[in-house]
Amino acid sequence: MPVAASWDWARVEVAVPGAGVRLPGVAMAGFRQRVASAAELAMVAHPSVTVLVDLSDDGAVVFESGGRRVRGSAVIGLLPGQVRAAGPGTGDCLQVRLEPAVAAAVLGGAAELSGSVVPLEEVWGHDAARLRERLRAASSWQARFVVVAELLARRLEAGPAVDAEVGHVWGRLLRSRGRLRVDGLAQEVGWSRQRLWSRFRAQVGLSPKRAARLVRFDRAARLLAAGRPPAGVAAHAGYVDQSHLHREVRTFTGLTPAEVAAAPWLGIDEVAWPATP
Repeated sequence: MPVAASWDWARVEVAVPGAGVRLPGVAMAGFRQRVASAAELAMVAHPSVTVLVDLSDDGAVVFESGGRRVRGSAVIGLLPGQVRAAGPGTGDCLQVRLEPAVAAAVLGGAAELSGSVVPLEEVWGHDAARLRERLRAASSWQARFVVVAELLARRLEAGPAVDAEVGHVWGRLLRSRGRLRVDGLAQEVGWSRQRLWSRFRAQVGLSPKRAARLVRFDRAARLLAAGRPPAGVAAHAGYVDQSHLHREVRTFTGLTPAEVAAAPWLGIDEVAWPATP
């Protein structure tokens, strides 16, 4: 989810796919910025692997995390730390969010990308450049979404799959908004806690407990942005108390709950990635 640093969201056009081009475990959105001045934003942890296809004229968007700079299209793994993006303030960008089980197939793995930001070309090779050119030549955002959906569907069919048990646990964490115990999930899939921990971490890149914390934080951030008081958010999102919420928000964003609630980025986030209340 983006945190605006110097970004005029009122001048950003957002496009989302029609129902006919949606895939399970995949969310897409298109962003068009037409302000002719430099823009900068920060991105914080989200429970998905993110693909950003830079469609600006010269591929001028730069992503930076942990001292590494990536220019142009990029893949952001789970929990990369704070990612800063800067660009010329004009141009289009298509963003794809992939659940880890899907990312494992379409990107060749999710665990290997955890904690990192890498150029899309390192992951997809020449296909990345071909995709960018096809998207730039497309006549509309919906046409672009169709191009991406077709590519992802082909890669999903041909790519490696995570264990069904791992996929089940991830789905349960999402549906429960991170409020299930790992021991109970291990029993559901017939694995020992140790085996679930090992296989989940190897294929997703996070431990089940860390994944649950990430999912729970994402829910709390949305509630804070919706104007809920921190004490109520803590209770609703499954935190022990308000201090627990404060610590987790600080861990994932470097901000306080009040700063998260006041930040403008979740306003655009809700338009591009609407969630069930």
